Amino acid sequence: MTDLPYKFPAVTSLAVRQALLGRTEIALVDVREEDPFAQQHPLWASNFPLSKIELEAWRRIPRRDTRLVVYGEHGGTDLAPRAAAVLRGLGYTDVSLLDGGLAAWIAAGGEVFRDVNVPSKSFGELVEAKRHTPSLAAQEVQALIDAKADVVIVDARRFDEYQTMSIPTATSVPGAELVLRVRELAPDARTRVIVNCAGRTRSIIGTQSLINAGLPNPAAALRNGTIGWTLAGQALDHGASRRAPAEVEAAHRQQARDGARAIAAKAGVRRIGHDALATLEQPGRTLYRFDVRTPEEYADGHLPGFASAPGGQLVQETDHSAPVRGARIVLADDDGVRADMTGSWLAQMGWEVFVVEPVADGVRGERGTPAAPAPEAEAVETVSPATLAGWLDAAGEGDIAVLDVTASVNYVKRHIPGAWFVIRAQLAQALATIPSARRYVLTCGTSQLARFAAADLKRLTSAEVSVLEGGTAAWIAAGLPLESGETRLAVPRTDRYRRPYEGTDNAAAAMQGYLDWEFGLIAQLERDGTHFFAVA
Repeated sequence: MTDLPYKFPAVTSLAVRQALLGRTEIALVDVREEDPFAQQHPLWASNFPLSKIELEAWRRIPRRDTRLVVYGEHGGTDLAPRAAAVLRGLGYTDVSLLDGGLAAWIAAGGEVFRDVNVPSKSFGELVEAKRHTPSLAAQEVQALIDAKADVVIVDARRFDEYQTMSIPTATSVPGAELVLRVRELAPDARTRVIVNCAGRTRSIIGTQSLINAGLPNPAAALRNGTIGWTLAGQALDHGASRRAPAEVEAAHRQQARDGARAIAAKAGVRRIGHDALATLEQPGRTLYRFDVRTPEEYADGHLPGFASAPGGQLVQETDHSAPVRGARIVLADDDGVRADMTGSWLAQMGWEVFVVEPVADGVRGERGTPAAPAPEAEAVETVSPATLAGWLDAAGEGDIAVLDVTASVNYVKRHIPGAWFVIRAQLAQALATIPSARRYVLTCGTSQLARFAAADLKRLTSAEVSVLEGGTAAWIAAGLPLESGETRLAVPRTDRYRRPYEGTDNAAAAMQGYLDWEFGLIAQLERDGTHFFAVA
């Protein structure tokens, strides 16, 4: 990572708060790994781990003169100056450090929040409180299933989350798809629709979306989602694959379109023609362009310059997708429903939102999923999987060490035998644990991150440093041996925060604690005061 020849200015917590209250553009950048970030951070902080900042910055903060305020201390080390230097090297011209870091923010009375995607989760709690979103307890829903009542259960999470665990009989209908597709599953207005997620937010937003868009069916959220279901001692399904019909009847589409447009207008969403998009490009303003359809539809053809961000997840993860608070957001779809519904929620969360008016199919001429923009890493020696395998077979003590800088979840799933898990930003600490070697080989999933890590490692050792060509994916493709598990952790697995609502082996106390935390978010919002949420 970049050396520190430049002294960065410091910005006080008060100045950051004033920018948020003044609704001027600012990105508050937390460069710790995800787990320490999730323990406590300001409401509008966005997580940019120093370990992979080069791979994320240009995509998530597209305007190079955006005002960036950086902080992040972990394990007694201030990561912020290093991250600021990298950001400056990437072309960002307005980079400052948060004076005194997170400790100063707290000392100044700044509110700090736990978990990830906190803006959306706190907003969801506010929606339920303001709109009295109907909900049913797990036991009530189980009774309806047992009685074979006229009820349809829809799961508003991503399909992969749904497949991991789901409510019996539930169908996967990710958030932004609900208003468009639910009438195909429940064409009779007397059919009850129940929306669930893992916890609370997406079920609340999904249920309220159906109500806001004028669905005549009775709708309710599954109170506390799969967490509530599990705490009630009820069995979940695993590996389910039910999806809503791909085709939507013309009459149903029009009803959905009318309802979505009405709530979007009420929330303050503005409309813009495709030929007028350039007028949103203004000096000093960040513009995010998102296509809110499914990834498959996006890949089949999308408007040039638009990124894929399925609407339900965009509302859930706005702090990740749009870390520049105060930016503009423009949304596109091909049905006149999903962009309006997504926009209605983002506008209620305080964003300036536009929706692109319908365009001819031919205008969506860009296909595939473009690679995220990233700089080139410094040149480094590389080694093929076959050559590395030979080196490892012939290696004696102290000859070679393989360092894997991939995400820890991927490392645990499978890695090169003998490889050490390392977090890139903690290479110096890792070297104190790993036995010294005359040659180090770095890998990750594809080798992209490993190439950046190799440049860092060269500054820390006089040993030979090289990168595995194609990363661990190439090793796997070559049919070479693998191992799994936490076999060699050079540093703790702080790169990933374990959500209390994910997976199937969570402790009951952790799940209940998570629900209790969500219930307290409205009080935190009131103390913080920077949210500008306005429930329509």
